[in-house]
Amino acid sequence: MEAANAIRSRNICSHELVQACIERIEKREGVVNAWVDFDPQRAIDEARVSDEEMMRNGVKGPLHGVPVGLKDIIDTYDFPTQFGSDLFRGRRPAQDAASATFLRKAGAVIMGKTVTTEFALTGARATTNPHNEKYTPGGSSSGSAAAVADFMVPVALGSQTGGSMIRPASYCGVYGYKPTFGSISRRGVFILARVLDHLGIYGRSLEDIAIIMEQISDYDPADFDMTNNLVPKILKNDVIQNSNSPPKIAFIKGPPWLYIKPYMVSLFDGYLEKLNEHVIEVELSGIFDKALDAHKIIMQANVWHNLSDYRLKSESLLMPETVKRIDDGQFITTREYIEATELVDSLSRALDLLLGQYDIIITASATGEAPIGLASTGDAVFQRLWTLTGLPTITLPHLEGPNGLPIGVQVVGRKGKDKELFVFAKWLDKFMEYDDE
Repeated sequence: MEAANAIRSRNICSHELVQACIERIEKREGVVNAWVDFDPQRAIDEARVSDEEMMRNGVKGPLHGVPVGLKDIIDTYDFPTQFGSDLFRGRRPAQDAASATFLRKAGAVIMGKTVTTEFALTGARATTNPHNEKYTPGGSSSGSAAAVADFMVPVALGSQTGGSMIRPASYCGVYGYKPTFGSISRRGVFILARVLDHLGIYGRSLEDIAIIMEQISDYDPADFDMTNNLVPKILKNDVIQNSNSPPKIAFIKGPPWLYIKPYMVSLFDGYLEKLNEHVIEVELSGIFDKALDAHKIIMQANVWHNLSDYRLKSESLLMPETVKRIDDGQFITTREYIEATELVDSLSRALDLLLGQYDIIITASATGEAPIGLASTGDAVFQRLWTLTGLPTITLPHLEGPNGLPIGVQVVGRKGKDKELFVFAKWLDKFMEYDDE
């Protein structure tokens, strides 16, 4: 990470970097509205402590003095965590979430809490797209993606239960990463649907995302879904930078392609033409035709289970969109839920076989560029399969839509093979950069 390296080499002090972020936030926050809670004095004070520690003892950790943002569903003892809801306005946790603890241990300066849709669903708040405030930044990790895209912080954490990491990254033109399910502890994070919830990372490069992942993916037995197969050190021996061998790439459309904007066809035709012999189009059909419905059923049932008490006891404090989303799961039958969960095993097996033949899958990160207006955060259709099956995905900001807004290319790897996904994503990133020169 450029910021961490600059602090470590003493080319810049932490308080200088944090001050630059503060000035950017103060200049742009009135337009972007990325932050729900931001304390510039606290950030400067922490940065000065980091600088003093550097003078006395050297670097505290790989993120020494680096400013980060956290989605407002991640507990912090020194900032409110309100889940984007008036129902929890002023809520102050007693302790940090595991991910916040790991960030602080690595030396990071937590700048504040970024805007989320209510309960990380689709009830949009006031965050705008940094490229054009008339367009949505996506959701539910609206503030985290926008803050990174607008240079308010170099990195931020978000989450994905449907498409809440990858879609905002695509709309805002940053790198976004949803790891293999169970790779980052969710202790101290609002649970929307335990079987689908992933924490993820936004950055302005793959290296930035990788260094954050290395710090927050420690095993935590308090999260029952965490795997013991921890993500290997992605940056070890410059493995990303030395990714020169072309991967075998499968391009897929699948059921989500029915929802794309018409211009996406020519955009991806041009993209695939550049890749030429490195990519083969593979059809996904059969059981995959049921995947979107399966995700919908599982998510809706979990949302009803986890949030129905809020809806029944405090409806007046909830957004109408949130009430609707909660009610959608009320009448899902046991049979429907079991059929949907059993389909996940079949989908996972089929994708594992496919990724035994190819190194990565590529597809669109969204149906197109960010939609105009702030009432909707866009369509999550291109993320649901990978959220449902827990596969790791990265979106690369490689394309541009007709309104000059960014569009991401989604890169999908084999479950548990996140390190390899980074290597192949970096190859693709370098290949496209070279091809555009």
